Amino acid sequence: MNTRALAAAALASGLVLTGCSGGSSTPKPTGHGELAGVCPDTVVIQTDWFATPERAAAYQLVGPGGTVDVAKGAYIGPLGDTGVNVEVRLGGPFLGGQPVPAQMYQDTGITLGMVPTDEQVRARAKTPVTGVFASLDINPQIIMWDPANYRITAWPDIAASNAPVVYSEGKIFMDFLIAQGYVGKDQADSSFDGTPSRFVAEKGRVMQQGYISNEPYRWRHDVKGWQKPTGQLLVHQAGYEIYPHAWSVRSGELEALRPCLRALVPMLQQAEIDYAADPGPTNATLLRIAESIPDGPPMTAAGNTDSVKVQLAEQIIGNGPDTTLGDFDPARVDRVIAAVTPILRARGQQIPDGLSAADLITNEFIDPARGLRTPS
Repeated sequence: MNTRALAAAALASGLVLTGCSGGSSTPKPTGHGELAGVCPDTVVIQTDWFATPERAAAYQLVGPGGTVDVAKGAYIGPLGDTGVNVEVRLGGPFLGGQPVPAQMYQDTGITLGMVPTDEQVRARAKTPVTGVFASLDINPQIIMWDPANYRITAWPDIAASNAPVVYSEGKIFMDFLIAQGYVGKDQADSSFDGTPSRFVAEKGRVMQQGYISNEPYRWRHDVKGWQKPTGQLLVHQAGYEIYPHAWSVRSGELEALRPCLRALVPMLQQAEIDYAADPGPTNATLLRIAESIPDGPPMTAAGNTDSVKVQLAEQIIGNGPDTTLGDFDPARVDRVIAAVTPILRARGQQIPDGLSAADLITNEFIDPARGLRTPS
């Protein structure tokens, strides 16, 4: 079994997942070492959405003692004993509708932004960013349905069902699913409003987008008028293999940031490892942020706990192509480039010729000894 499979097996058997660093059985504190004078005084991390378990590594860096800045939509605090602070900025409405790369070029105080691979491709011509760390290995995006209405075992069954598939307008993955024949053009319905209202009102006769680490649990336990299981397939399993959170820098600043990234990126790896091993404190922080900053997605303590279990079982949080957490598979990135380039060009986007993984990602700063493992 590879390490990712071992991680899932460990979860299923009740074993504790721990981080490994340099062969040590005890993870170092997330923020341990000297970054003052090497990194910016405040490392600003721009996320793509509200504070959720899928983005927890950023909040793990600060720890439970940080400050919520409601007006700014940020969580701020020192990074351990490193001598620098971290400011984690919420995305979504706090970006004013801009993609993360565009925001990074508008506000050059941002050090790192969470950018999915498909958005890296789209941004390359005008706002290029380079991924230095992949906090999640698998995209949690799903299409979900009511198993009482539809019998789905594989992606071709969705097209055969003729059910409306509701999604948020502009999502590149839906164009990919249509191009692959997994969703019919007439099925695709871009009216998704982010709520379960239509799914419930139509008694599960529509399918919709979601995260495997969020909606299935919430629909089953929290959504009034539903509260029963759903079925789902990961979009990743359809061959859409993006990294959902490539923590990225502006490409032109990679050289200047190199000394900082050499010290910082292993701490980013450790943050995800530490969160997977002991998510409770950071999950409580996520709840505190959600209670302080209004209009975010519904969140409960039980839902956060389940989210981590699902992310580990489905290898959303998992090692890359080896035994390391956070590294990129260049061949996989090349496959994404090949898949999304014709889609984006058909939309009128300018995509450079000859684009390759080397233009979008680097594993230079990754510590290969840091990964998820089972106890020996």
